[in-house]
This record gives sequence, C-alpha cells and structure tokens, in this order.
Amino acid sequence: MTPAPSGLALPVTDEALASRLRDRMAAVEVALAGHVVSRAGFVSETASHLMSAGGKRFRPLLVLLAAETGDRPESDEVITAACVVELTHLASLYHDDVMDEAELRRGAVSANARWDNHVAILTGDFLFSKSSELTADLGPDAVRIQAQTFTRLVEGQILETVQPGPGEDPLAHYLDVVAGKTGSLIATSARYGARFGGAPAEVEEALTAYGEIVGSAFQLSDDILDIASDSGESGKIPGTDLREGVPTLPVLMALASGDASDARLHELLAGDLTDDDRHAEALRLLRAHPALGEARDYVVARAHEAKAHLAVVPPGPVRDALEAFADLVAVRSS
Repeated sequence: MTPAPSGLALPVTDEALASRLRDRMAAVEVALAGHVVSRAGFVSETASHLMSAGGKRFRPLLVLLAAETGDRPESDEVITAACVVELTHLASLYHDDVMDEAELRRGAVSANARWDNHVAILTGDFLFSKSSELTADLGPDAVRIQAQTFTRLVEGQILETVQPGPGEDPLAHYLDVVAGKTGSLIATSARYGARFGGAPAEVEEALTAYGEIVGSAFQLSDDILDIASDSGESGKIPGTDLREGVPTLPVLMALASGDASDARLHELLAGDLTDDDRHAEALRLLRAHPALGEARDYVVARAHEAKAHLAVVPPGPVRDALEAFADLVAVRSS
C-alpha cells in the first residue's frame, strides 16, 4: 500500500489525528524493538530481521486509529495490543516464506534464505510466543480473542495448501483462505483498538466486522491488480500469481464460466504458465474477460459493506479515515 500524504499507511487527512498517530506509532516501534530481544544474541538477530526491513505497520496503525473511537486512546494497553498484532503478523511472514520458498521479503533476503528453514520456522515460533506473552498482559478476554484469531490464521494457511474437497466451490474455498489468512488479524486489530481504547461495545463489534471485510477486500484487490495492472501497483510484476499458478479472485471467476468460448482460457489456466507465450496469452484473455469486471464489482461491494458498519462510529476524522480506507480498496480494484 502506498503511504498516505500523512506518512501513515492509512489515508488520514486530519493533521491533528495524523500527528497523534505518528507519535504513538513511534512508541510502538520502540516497544517492538524491545520485544524481539532475546537473552540469546542470535535469536535477537533473527527475530529483528524482518522488522528491521521495514513494512507498512498497517495492523498496529489500525489498532491506534480504532482506539481513537474510545475515551482512552493513549492507554498503555493500546500500545501493547498494537505490538501483539504486529508480532503475530511478523511471525506469520517467517512461516509463509518457508512454505513459499521465498528468497526475498520487504526487499531484503528472507530469513529462510539467509539462514535456513529451521531457523526461520523457530524464529516465527519465538515471535508467536512473544505475542502470546504480551496478550496475557491484556487479560483473559484478549487471550481468548488472540487464540481464536491464531486458529483462523493457521486454518487459512493450511487451507491454502490443499485443493477444495469434492463438491466444494473453489471460489468459496479461496474466500475462506483470504478471510482466515488476512481478514482475521485485521479484524482483531480493529477490535483490540476499540476495546482497549475504551470504545462502546457496539462500536467494537462494528469495527471488528469492518476490519474483517475491508482487510479481505484489500487482499482481493491485489488479485485484480495482478491481472489488470501494467505498472506493478500491487508491489509485484503483473501476472506473478498467474505465472506461479496461485488461484486468485478473477481467475477463479473465469474458471467458473460455462461459456464455450472460454475453452482456450480454461486450457491455459489448467496448464503450465511459466512459458512466456502461454502466460502472455492467458493474461491477455483474462484482461478481456467479464470475470475481471465481476471481481471488481465484488470488491467494490465488499468495500461498501465495510463502510456500512461505520454508521455507529461518531462522525469526524476517525470515521473519515476508516471510510477513506474502504474507498481506497474500491479505487484500487477499478
């Protein structure tokens, strides 16, 4: 995601709000640096590897923004919660890179490439354990929420590695993967912010639903950019997922088509797309296919659905920023 003019990963236009968020994000960064320190120097080095490589810090920022809907957004618990979600996210990246055999992450050599798979997996485990320690400081309800989130995250990761079962809709399967891998932790980020910022229960529930929907929709908009973009707006070379055989929203929608004229596209999608000519042909056919428009419509509808949950959030800069993020999701897909 391209940073907003405020220098934040979310589109915050109110300068007073942006200033508060920047100050609190600075506190989160300091806290995160401390939380990845181990009594063993090597563990500290591996655990800080991806964090030092940067990142948008979208999830902790959402915690801080959601906390602004309550009466104690500056509480220490909010900072702790922001660290919990970022450490959980970082841990998942170490494991993802092992599964994907990735060589780069955030422009730096991945941990599995720099050291080996065992080190990367155990480092991810270390970060998960650190996030669990911090969650315990937030109380039993937070422990329950974190455990449920972790379950969904891992389930999503596992489901990504298996084919849909007999009679199971491949598109529904994929949407479950996205909801688990991406939507769940973003939903918890919004929930934690509202809860520990002192927001009313109805606002907490609304922001949780908002986070689940808008987080998943943002991931799905990347699917569309992978096919439609010529400029690498998604942070990858266009058609990367297609070449690697990764199922995405427009591809699955195209495969669901029963139109006889799609036979060639279906043949290409079922085959090897590492060949440059076959890849280029498949990309051209997908860009002209109605499925691309259907995928865009789906993401736009989800963005509107996310915004509808914000009706209980008082009007003002915080709600404006949350609505602007949903609008950004819709614009990215169009």
